[in-house]
Amino acid sequence: MTSAEKYVTAAYVVVLAVVLLYVVVYAFKLQRLDREVARLAELARDRHSDTESVEPEREVAETRS
Repeated sequence: MTSAEKYVTAAYVVVLAVVLLYVVVYAFKLQRLDREVARLAELARDRHSDTESVEPEREVAETRS
């Protein structure tokens, strides 16, 4: 293998390593975002169910006024 071939091979290895690192970092970010979206959806469901249980009480209080 010539010196030029060694440099080209090294360049390909470096580029491949950078791309793999980018994919791994991106995958971790996606997992974190997925967990965060699931948490926010759960909070929204909880908040929605809390407001549904409070609204009938408001209607009763408004009709008594």
